[in-house]
Amino acid sequence: QVQLVESGGGLVQAGGSLRLSCAASGSIRSITYMGWYRQAPGKQREMVAMTTSGNTNYADSVKGRFTISRDNGKKTVYLQMNSLKPEDTAVYYCTAACQDTAWKWGDYWGQGTQVTVSS
Repeated sequence: QVQLVESGGGLVQAGGSLRLSCAASGSIRSITYMGWYRQAPGKQREMVAMTTSGNTNYADSVKGRFTISRDNGKKTVYLQMNSLKPEDTAVYYCTAACQDTAWKWGDYWGQGTQVTVSS
């Protein structure tokens, strides 16, 4: 069984910074992509940043402000968020594609962590 657990959300003023972490645990043999999505109230879930084998992709709205990084040894992905804006307010979800020890692949999601940016 694979689990993703996020941490690091909270309340911050506009212009501030937060760092999100997401650790994968369980019977994991391999991980390909890891990344972050977010969902604001009344809006669809959207991709924020993804990383696979050294390649990264960002939503246009966060380019230059957010940085995704990954520690493969710790099976952890991070999202450094700088110059935060009120429109970044959302629940942030970690996602990863993991192969378990039974050689089965699956797309997994964390429970979400709230990020609130006040103006």
